[in-house]
Amino acid sequence: MSIPHRKKQPAQQPVKQVSASKKRRGWLGIPKWAWITLSLATVATISAGTGALLAVSMHSKPLLQSQLSPEESAIFSEDEPILASSSLRLPRLTRPVNILVLGVKVLTSDLDEAVEGAEDLGYHALVNSFEGLSDTMLLLRFNPRTGQLVVMSVPRDTRALVNGVLTKINEANLDGGPALTAESLSDLLGGVAIDRYVRINVQGVEKLIDALGGVTVNVPQDMKYQDDSQHLYINLKAGRQKLDGDQALQFLRFRYDDNGDIGRVQRQQTMMRAVIEQTLNPSTIARLPKILSVIQSHVDTNLSVEELVALVGYGSQTSRSDVQMLMLPGNFSNPEEFKLSYWLPNYARIDELVEQYFGLESAQVMEAASPSYLRVVIQDSTGDELAIQSLIDSLYDSGYRNVSIGYDLNEALPETRIVAQRGDRASALRLKRFLRVGEVRVESTGNLDSDITIQLGEDWLGEHGAAL
Repeated sequence: MSIPHRKKQPAQQPVKQVSASKKRRGWLGIPKWAWITLSLATVATISAGTGALLAVSMHSKPLLQSQLSPEESAIFSEDEPILASSSLRLPRLTRPVNILVLGVKVLTSDLDEAVEGAEDLGYHALVNSFEGLSDTMLLLRFNPRTGQLVVMSVPRDTRALVNGVLTKINEANLDGGPALTAESLSDLLGGVAIDRYVRINVQGVEKLIDALGGVTVNVPQDMKYQDDSQHLYINLKAGRQKLDGDQALQFLRFRYDDNGDIGRVQRQQTMMRAVIEQTLNPSTIARLPKILSVIQSHVDTNLSVEELVALVGYGSQTSRSDVQMLMLPGNFSNPEEFKLSYWLPNYARIDELVEQYFGLESAQVMEAASPSYLRVVIQDSTGDELAIQSLIDSLYDSGYRNVSIGYDLNEALPETRIVAQRGDRASALRLKRFLRVGEVRVESTGNLDSDITIQLGEDWLGEHGAAL
C-alpha cells in the first residue's frame, strides 16, 4: 500500500523544498499588558542581574542548541518577520504564526556513544538531549487576526511519509531533526507552512512545571505503572490535585489505558489548558529567572527570545474560549492489516480542519451540522439520573437522535462543558444555545467516538430543576 504526497492546498503558504542531499528527513480589571510591563519592571528592580539578563536576551540570536544547515533552515519561514517592536512597548505579533513543538525523550540506550557516568547506573537513564523519537508533537497557530490560539495534537503513532518512507511520524526527529519533522508534518497537512520550531526534552518539562510552581489538574483515574529498566515509577491517585514536576511527568507519560497513546494526547491537552490558565498571571513573571534558566538548558528553538516574549504576550491576552485544541483526525489501525499499531490519518477531515483553523485568511465559519447526524455522548458529573434523563429527552425532542451515555466523570463540574471533540465549533455553539447552559470548548478531551461530548455539570440542575 502506498500513499502519494499530499496535494497542496491553494490557500496555504508554499513550503520551501529541501535539497535532495539534505532529505534525511485581564482576567483583572486592568489591561494585561499593563500588569506584564509592571511585573517585568518590578522583577528588574528587585534583581539587577535579572534585569541585565532580560536586556541581553531581548536582542539575542535564536536559542539554538543544535545547528541547522542552510537547507534545513529554509524549511522554516525564518526570513519572514513575525513581529514588530519598538523601544516604547513589548514586541507583538504582526501576522499568523505556526510553531512546531516537539517533546523528546532520550535514554542512554538510545545513544551511539556512552554517557559518562551512566554505565554503572544499571538502568536506561534520561539524557538531556534532543536527538531522539518525539513523544509529543503539537502545531500551534498564534493568529492575531482572529485572536485565537489553535493547538493541533499529532499522535506520535501517526502513519506518514518521512523521507519518502511510510512510517510513524515520531521517527522524523530521530532521522532528520526538526527540519525533517516540519517537512513531514507540512506534507501531511497539505502544505501548511511552519514558521518556527521548539524542542523540549522530558527533563525540561519537569523542571518547567517546578519553575512555574506546579499545576493543578484532575487526574481522571488511578495511574500506576512501574518500569525498573527506565526507573519509571508512576503512582497517582484519581482526583483534582496540584502536581509538581515529577508528578506532572507521570501524568503525561502514562499510556496504559483503553485509549493508549490517544489517551495520552488527551491528557496532554488537559495539562496544557491548565498551564495556560494557571500561569499567565503576574505571579508567574516573578518566576521568570527560573523559567529562562530551564529554557536555556532544556529547550532547542529557532525562535529568538524577542519572538518568544511576543508569543507569551499574545497568549496572556487570549481568552479561554479562544484557545482551541484539536487532534489530527484519524482512526486506529487494524492489527490484522499492519504489524505495528498506527494512527491512520483521515485526509478529508484533515483538509476541513486545515481550511477552518490554519488558512491564511480569518478563521472560516463552518456551518453547523444537522442535529440528526451528530454523535452526542453524555459524560455525567452530577450523579443525578433524573438530570441525565431530562437531558436525553430534551435532545431527542430537538432532533438529536444519536445520543449515548459515556463514562461518568470523577469530579463535580459547576459548569457544563460542551466539547467539540472534532473541532466542530459551530455545532457546539448551536447546542449551547439550545441547552442555555455551559461553555463550549474546542478540544479533544471528550469521548473519542463523539462529534460533541456533553460533560454535564451542576448548572443543568439549576436551569431545569432536575434534582429538585
